[in-house]
Amino acid sequence: MAARPWVLPPPLLPVLLPVLLPLAAAVYEDQVGKFDWRQQYVGKLKFASLEASQGSKKLVVATEENVVAALNSRSGEILWRHVDKGTPEGAIDAMLIHGQDAITVSNAGRILRSWETNIGGLNWETSLDTGSFQGAALVGLPEAVKYVAVLKKAALSLHYLSNGHQKWVEHLPESESTQYQLLYSRGTGVIHVVGIVPQSHLNILTFNVEDGEITKQVRVAAPWLRALEGSCGVVGEAVLLCADTATRSLHVCALDTEQDMRHIPLQSLELEFEDDFQARILATQPSVTSASRTQFFLQLSPSHFSLLQYKQGLLSHLRDFQQAALVSFATTGEKTVAAVLTCRSELKPGSSDGLHAGSALEDARRQDSLTCSNQTYNINLYLVETGQRLLDTTITFNLEQGGAKPQQLYIQVFLKKDDSVGYRALVQTEDHMLMFLQQPGKVVWSREESLAEVVSLEMVDLPLTGAQAELEGEFGKKADGLLGMFLKRLSSQLILLQAWTAHLWKMFYDARKPRSQIKNEINIDNLARDEFNLQKMMVMVTASGKLFGIESSSGTILWKQYLRNVRPGSSFKLMVQRTTAHFPHPPQCTLLVKDKETRMSFLYVFNPIFGKRSQVAPPVLKRPILQTLLLPIMDQDYAKVLLLIDDEYKVTPFPATKNVLRQLEEIAHSIYFYLVDAEQGKLSGFRLKKDLSTEESWEVAIPTEVQRIVMVKGKRSNEHVHSQGRVMGDRSVLYKSLNPNLLAVVTESTDTHHERTFIGIYLMDGVTGRIIHSSVQKKAKGPVHMVHSENWVVYQYWNTKARRNEFTVLELYEGTEQYNATAFSSLDRPILPQVLQQSYIFPSAISAMEATITERGITSRHLLIGLPSGAILSLPKALLDPRRPEIPTEQSREENLIPYSPDVQIHAERFINYNQTISRMRGIYTAPSGLESTCLVVAYGLDIFQTRVYPSKQFDVLKDDYDYVLISSVLFGLVFATMITKRLAQVKLLNRAWR
Repeated sequence: MAARPWVLPPPLLPVLLPVLLPLAAAVYEDQVGKFDWRQQYVGKLKFASLEASQGSKKLVVATEENVVAALNSRSGEILWRHVDKGTPEGAIDAMLIHGQDAITVSNAGRILRSWETNIGGLNWETSLDTGSFQGAALVGLPEAVKYVAVLKKAALSLHYLSNGHQKWVEHLPESESTQYQLLYSRGTGVIHVVGIVPQSHLNILTFNVEDGEITKQVRVAAPWLRALEGSCGVVGEAVLLCADTATRSLHVCALDTEQDMRHIPLQSLELEFEDDFQARILATQPSVTSASRTQFFLQLSPSHFSLLQYKQGLLSHLRDFQQAALVSFATTGEKTVAAVLTCRSELKPGSSDGLHAGSALEDARRQDSLTCSNQTYNINLYLVETGQRLLDTTITFNLEQGGAKPQQLYIQVFLKKDDSVGYRALVQTEDHMLMFLQQPGKVVWSREESLAEVVSLEMVDLPLTGAQAELEGEFGKKADGLLGMFLKRLSSQLILLQAWTAHLWKMFYDARKPRSQIKNEINIDNLARDEFNLQKMMVMVTASGKLFGIESSSGTILWKQYLRNVRPGSSFKLMVQRTTAHFPHPPQCTLLVKDKETRMSFLYVFNPIFGKRSQVAPPVLKRPILQTLLLPIMDQDYAKVLLLIDDEYKVTPFPATKNVLRQLEEIAHSIYFYLVDAEQGKLSGFRLKKDLSTEESWEVAIPTEVQRIVMVKGKRSNEHVHSQGRVMGDRSVLYKSLNPNLLAVVTESTDTHHERTFIGIYLMDGVTGRIIHSSVQKKAKGPVHMVHSENWVVYQYWNTKARRNEFTVLELYEGTEQYNATAFSSLDRPILPQVLQQSYIFPSAISAMEATITERGITSRHLLIGLPSGAILSLPKALLDPRRPEIPTEQSREENLIPYSPDVQIHAERFINYNQTISRMRGIYTAPSGLESTCLVVAYGLDIFQTRVYPSKQFDVLKDDYDYVLISSVLFGLVFATMITKRLAQVKLLNRAWR
């Protein structure tokens, strides 16, 4: 049946048509990937499985980012990926591999899933009973693996591997006092469950696989044992082996027969535990239908492992590994090997990498594990039966000096045609980098998985080319004299000529090649600013403490730097102190790292173009830092001054030269800053004195028993406002209230009942503490996303009454007359601005929100809204105008105001990333380019996406499909016609003169 066409009413056509036409946008097929790119990640590995065959093409992994994925073992690309919730509900607790199926347990043991590993399809999913998850294991009968067992704090359940249905569930006795932690099965029709009462005894339960009946229950005394995990393992025919550091011995108990643990001292094997080190046992079970190997690793110290064997009641020592960093077992066919990763030089205590972060933080860092001095490592294979090293199985690889050390080792072994053992290794380092290695040390591929956790981002202009720098140098010195300036001009022109000749030769050389063979490789040596400043250096800081320099147009990683000993949970703030505009001074970035536990901080100063640490020594911070200010004043080397305010309200300037201190003394009266204490519900304002001490100037207290501060946001310092007012329909001007010191404070009610929740917003002056405007959205709750720019604030929240997402926009105006058109001062503002407010309904939740920004602020502003689906919506700010009239008038039509409609629709053609979705988006960053029409956009989360947007179209550059041939031929034709016409006119005049 044909759909009935929808026709606009005639009165609305002239109003909506000019508005809707500019909003239509699309991406053409030939533009896909031309100005944008996307990089996908999986995060830090939690579990990994490598297929044991030479021709295998995939690695199945589960990560701490709650991702299950398969990677191509030949290229490292993602074959398929499933992203679960980013909350603890989506955390993957265990992963088991059987054939082509991957079994995962997630959501604290509440969900059991089976995945088809070839295509990533979900075979089945089942819900489990609530309870603290302890472990999971495949359970097999002698003929096949048929079940998966899940151990909870108080119950053991068995499920069919084919469909996930529950076969039986049994409650565990004495579960209130006993911590059941270990699950073991070896294909004999029974399941052993071992529980511990710390420093008392072990409970060993034996279940029948068929009906779940407890066939045996044994209590074994173990007053020296605190926990099973790490300290104990099962070897051979169900023999429980536990290490006792206090008595420097091993304790052995057969799960099937014995009721007491036998004591085996290690002095007879000449093995000694390191003091204050908790010994670990690493055992292996190649197949769930057979017994574990009798061989196992015993870790005696952070770098000392021993390969031992317990067989027929005898403990024997097979081999000692003194300089081992990581060990692992792997099996192919009937052969089981042990892989040992060792440092080629001596392991030494980890250094602080020169980061002077205060004595308290330094002392906490010295307890870090050992590091390899030359960052060169070997991986060797050993037969587990004898401990003999296999010949020609060495892999040697290098890591960056001062970088991270290996943290995880996974081995993929296979049998070659001559029945010898070959292998590949997957190494994960502290900074979450994955390296896939093959013999003799070739890096097949690597992945920087720390980019899945970007926490801070800045874009820095690229440096000038040599020719551009030479031209800049012409005007650097005025004392060269006339002859010197003339010679410098000649040399610079010669350099330009050489660069132009080289460019022409490259174009000619590349034109003779097929397009597929032309390499546009970007490296750090040929970096240079392009004509329109569209290429920039993206400096990214990740949660693991690793810094990246990424070229924005291609996504190429040009440099990376790992900050050692940055502990998890640390916060980062990245600031650009000097750009590339001050040649020959190098650009300079400063990173403030604040430790979450000790609250101590340190500064890391580096060159954002090359990633090298700066020679400028930052100040040693002995107190926790509360606030940082980047001032517009510069030192003699054109570096902006950074003010650091500590918890005693003392100010530390960086750099602290005499020139800087003199400038600070002169402008101290105009420097104000604010501090936020969300726990106490307090906002405080301070001003700087000439002696660099501070004085509190205002304080606002928000009662924490009613509401809490969730967000404080100011305006961007690099934002330009082109128009100071709006021309209204009667030709008068409505002037914007452009207060650069304005703060938007968002609060949320502490009462979570849906009838009493509310969102509050306060617009405050950061200098005087004056509350310019306050409003409350009743029956609303977070999460709140906000954009603060120019004279407007847009924030989004959840309406609990109407059960929908809403936008509220605030715009501030001075009126039709400006109070002071020449200068702004927060101390001289007797009249409050007019505040216009309007709300709109949005049909989706959002993940991130940011406004576009351009060089001069002439281009129309758009809101970039990241949706949970991974799409980025470019929404014109004109659609969120609080002055949109409900009933259009002649003046509103003259002003091109869109009639008010409460619904803001999502149109697919407004998605700037078409089908390149970004999983679990956390933020959007925008930066201006050299073209006023173009804004650079980077969205980051689990993935990274970069593109360009044109809010007002490309009004300052020719389109890609511009017909140069046609316009050139027309111009040449006109010139030729002019010449002929001129000649004909001359002949005509000459003939007329002869008459």
